[in-house]
Amino acid sequence: MKYVGRWAVADSGVTVEARDRTMGRPGGTRMDIDLREEPLHNLEEYASIPIAFTVGTVLDVTVEDDGAPRFVLSERRISQPYLKDYDAIGGEHPGTWEERFDLSSWGMIAAYRAGMRVGGAVIAFNTAGVDMLEGRDDLAVLWDIRVAPDARGTGVGSALFRAVEQWAVARSCGEIKVETQNINVPACRFYARQGCVLRKIDREAYAGLPDEVQLLWYKDLLPGSR
Repeated sequence: MKYVGRWAVADSGVTVEARDRTMGRPGGTRMDIDLREEPLHNLEEYASIPIAFTVGTVLDVTVEDDGAPRFVLSERRISQPYLKDYDAIGGEHPGTWEERFDLSSWGMIAAYRAGMRVGGAVIAFNTAGVDMLEGRDDLAVLWDIRVAPDARGTGVGSALFRAVEQWAVARSCGEIKVETQNINVPACRFYARQGCVLRKIDREAYAGLPDEVQLLWYKDLLPGSR
């Protein structure tokens, strides 16, 4: 197990860079998050953190083209909220990944607080047969990121994302790529806050889920990576 680092976050979700401004505020409790790179054979333990979330709003995606095409996301409330659990989809549970892919080049980072696992991220890299990697050896895909329900909104996800960036840069990756869907509004907001840009959409990516739109986010990591 490789120790990645420690990040301090406040209960407001402000990360280590702003902790001096936060500590003086009433209720600005500091919490330390330990980030550790772990072997991929710990995937069952990794999956002990649930990834499920309630869908209460969705994003309608339109394309505006005034010489520079861009995607516009409009949030819309749905009449019947429901639970979405990626791990319950056939072949998507972390316990199946070793059977489906060569994980020898992949990475896994776990987040702990007070000795308890509160989140994690898995990065795909330089693996033949993984379409999301586009056949490139300079692209890292944030394959999965999850935070324990009672730790969401406290900065754990941001700390993990920065650790993923460091992992990718150490392997000379120029970009990070992330897949999500228009039904996962919190994730879309999160990736936008991390500096990711929505570059591609696919309205027909999920044959059995016609109401879901695939959104592909990218973040440049190195100067001149695009």
